[in-house]
Amino acid sequence: MIRGGRTTLRPATHSDLDLLAGWFADPTFVEWWGGTPLARDEVAAKYCGAREPGVESFVVQNGSEPIGYIQSWTDDGGVSGGIDLVLLPEQQGYGLGPEAGRALALELAARGWSPITVDPALSNLRAIRAWEKAGFASEGEWLDHPDGPALRMVFRG
Repeated sequence: MIRGGRTTLRPATHSDLDLLAGWFADPTFVEWWGGTPLARDEVAAKYCGAREPGVESFVVQNGSEPIGYIQSWTDDGGVSGGIDLVLLPEQQGYGLGPEAGRALALELAARGWSPITVDPALSNLRAIRAWEKAGFASEGEWLDHPDGPALRMVFRG
């Protein structure tokens, strides 16, 4: 478990399949997460329990209430990588996303990761502001990002 003030990040397991399958099937939840609702079997393979090496999946909680999903991934053997985060739409705007993102970034920094990056869509101004609040700074536009134009941001603490 990783704690961040009001939020807690707990490892996602197969017991979270119903919860995550419902979230990832909702077009409003996946609007900035690939944009396409996912089938239950795809959610089970990608987000519950064991994943490909270097990826850790967490359910974000506010108290005991599940409010979102966050993951970290490493691209070079656990010394650097990135974070992806999505909250339920009704949980956005309360500072919970920046809090959860910062908690995970601090945990990864304590493990020796550097750099730690995020890549919100250029048009997702809410996410860009949230990542800035979490301690990330812009490092430049990434116009040929696989999911469309993005902003590369690096954790500065």
